[in-house]
Amino acid sequence: MPQPPRPRLTRDVVLAGALARADAAGLDALSMRALAAELGVVPMALYKHVANKDELIDGMVDLVWAEVEPPAIGGAAAEARGTAAPAVPWHEAMRARAVSLRAALRRHPWAVGLMESRMRPGLANLAAHNAMMGCLREAGFSFRGTVHATSVLDAYVYGFALQEKTLPFDTPEESGEAAAAKRETVPPEVALRFPYLLEVVAELAREGYDYDEEFATGLDLILQGIERLQP
Repeated sequence: MPQPPRPRLTRDVVLAGALARADAAGLDALSMRALAAELGVVPMALYKHVANKDELIDGMVDLVWAEVEPPAIGGAAAEARGTAAPAVPWHEAMRARAVSLRAALRRHPWAVGLMESRMRPGLANLAAHNAMMGCLREAGFSFRGTVHATSVLDAYVYGFALQEKTLPFDTPEESGEAAAAKRETVPPEVALRFPYLLEVVAELAREGYDYDEEFATGLDLILQGIERLQP
C-alpha cells in the first residue's frame, strides 16, 4: 500500500519537527542529521530553511514563547494606538503570564535555561517581553520598578521550572513515598542533630509536595512584594 506523501518541507515543518524531537528525547538528541532522517529528507535540505543548529534552536525557543499568554497592555498609550485590551489588574495579568510560562516549560523542559539566552530573539519572544514591560508601565510602575518586577518574576518561574525538572518525583503521592522511604534510613543520631530537616521529611511523607500549590504560594508572595513598587 503506498505511503501518504510527506508534507512539503518548510521552515515551520522543520521547527515543528525539531520541537517534537526535543520534547520527546531532550535537546542532546537533536541533531541536523537525526532531524533530517525523521523528516525523510537529506540533511542539506534543512539548511534551506535554517542556517545552522543555533538558528534552529532560536526558532524552537520562539515557538515556546508563542505558547506563553502575554499580559494585556492597557492605558492611554494603547488606546491612542487603537490596541487597548480589556482592563485587567496588573497582578492578575502577571499571575496568568507566570502560570502560562511555567506550563510551557513543563511541556518543553529542554527550554529551561534557554528562554532568555538567545541573541537573536524571534517575534514571539519580543512580543512577550514587550507585553510584560508594557503592562507594568501602563499600570504606573516606573521604568526601574518594571525592570525589578520582570526580573524577579522571571527568576522565580525559571528557578521553579528547573527544580520541577530535576526533582525525582512528579506528584505529591510520589514525593510522599520518597520522603517516607528516606525517613526510614535516617540514623537516630542524625535525626537529633538536624531536627528541622527531619520535620520536613516527616511532613512530606505525610502530605507530599504539591508543585502547583507551592508555585501559587510563592507567586502570590512575589506579587505582594512587587505591589510595594507601584506608586
